[in-house]
Amino acid sequence: MIILSLISCATKEPANNQRNLKVAVIKYMHETCTFCPGGDTEIEDWTKLGPPIGGEELLSSGGYIRGFVKRAGSYPDMDLIGITSPDNVFGGSSRSWNSKESFDHFMGNIVDEVVANLPLDGVFLALHGAMAVRDIPKPEAEIAKRVREVVGPDVPIVATFDLHGNEDGDFLEYANGAFVTKRYPHYDAYLQGERAAYFLREMMAGRYTSTTASRKPPIITGTVLQWTGQSPSMDIMERARRWESRLPDVFVSVFYGFPWSDVPDVGTTVHVMTNGDQNLADSIADDMEEYIWRVREDFALGGYPMPKEAVVQTKAALAEGRGPVVLGDYSDRPGDATWILDELIKQDVSGVLYGALTDANVLEELEVSEAQPGDDFDMMVGGYTGAQAGEKVRIQGKLRYFGEYRGYDKTAIVEFGNNNALFITPTYTQLLYPEQLRVGGINPDDYQVFVVKSRVHFRRGFDETGYAKEVIVVDAPGDWYGTIRLDALDYQYAPIAELYPFDGSVE
Repeated sequence: MIILSLISCATKEPANNQRNLKVAVIKYMHETCTFCPGGDTEIEDWTKLGPPIGGEELLSSGGYIRGFVKRAGSYPDMDLIGITSPDNVFGGSSRSWNSKESFDHFMGNIVDEVVANLPLDGVFLALHGAMAVRDIPKPEAEIAKRVREVVGPDVPIVATFDLHGNEDGDFLEYANGAFVTKRYPHYDAYLQGERAAYFLREMMAGRYTSTTASRKPPIITGTVLQWTGQSPSMDIMERARRWESRLPDVFVSVFYGFPWSDVPDVGTTVHVMTNGDQNLADSIADDMEEYIWRVREDFALGGYPMPKEAVVQTKAALAEGRGPVVLGDYSDRPGDATWILDELIKQDVSGVLYGALTDANVLEELEVSEAQPGDDFDMMVGGYTGAQAGEKVRIQGKLRYFGEYRGYDKTAIVEFGNNNALFITPTYTQLLYPEQLRVGGINPDDYQVFVVKSRVHFRRGFDETGYAKEVIVVDAPGDWYGTIRLDALDYQYAPIAELYPFDGSVE
């Protein structure tokens, strides 16, 4: 698939007697798991954790925006306008389809505020790339389209994305540039925000004519296979960086895709931007597409131990002094799977800190009973979303903590067995650092085994810092919507049968 776009900008360096350059900053991010239970994501889900943010509150938010604002601040003639935008959604990336009503609601408010601030000289979009909306096949392209319709054809639009985005060339039909994280975990969101600010400033000054090329090698991978700390994932991103280092005014981005969004543009994508050189953009995009296709087998295929074997490996590692051990429960998107917990109990493993198991029903029962720290705890936990989660597990112990945690009104910590502790949260919670477990008197350094509901992000604090000596990514028995066995899913819109390794070319 080849999609080309040539969008130039006529905005020039302002004269001393002209007004400053006005740039709108907009945020609308969601990594949507369309196969996750719980019903569509509505307006109230986007406001449960807090109202939309705008103005200085938006401009002081983290990640991409923080990098963009910092770099924009080095240009004395750029004035940033924080457009009121939806912030955090309850349930995060374990939430299912966004309803069209919620999308239209927030985009309507965003567009109205953009119109109220016209004329603009530039627009920055902080996006994710894997949003899925009912009846809107390509939401991020739709966001750019709606903004383009009101700012006009000559105002440059640039966006930042997560590498898990599902995109194709349509986005660059309405926007001038896309900057995608090159590291997973995403250490470089701030950097991509800075790069977007530089790119936008060059376009507004008339020094850069955005000439783009997009390619879409037909490959789909589970996110657990996309860790950029291992080949060939790290090699793909390094190849993009080499192109950027060798040639001036070249930007190369790679989306690995998010397979749990059932959308038509799922999978791998390459975006290239050059300064008015279409032949160069095409040649770099061709090279990146060919290289990704060449390493497709190692990129898209993999295997991990099942819970029983993973716990056997854990006990062996501890016996050999290779602790702490981290078990990454990669396939559990709702957060209530009990496969690993059940096996740790069966094999009598001690020193386990489990962060965290989703079970809003248990928390509600504790609240109704006015439970207090120190109370006895004897309840069946987890395993409420169906067969993929396993059976409920009985936990007998003491309630260590029951209170606020990470934005939740109520979270429980239960101590059980021989120095084991279980965090119970109301919705999926991905923990990235041991310090996030330091609550209610819990000291993570007192434990030898950590269970986290994460695919790669946990490596930030548990692996790449050297905290854990052993990391074991754990699979789940069965063909569920969180595993790398993607062909078991009932895709309605994604062309799964046309994408490697599910296109029939692999036995």
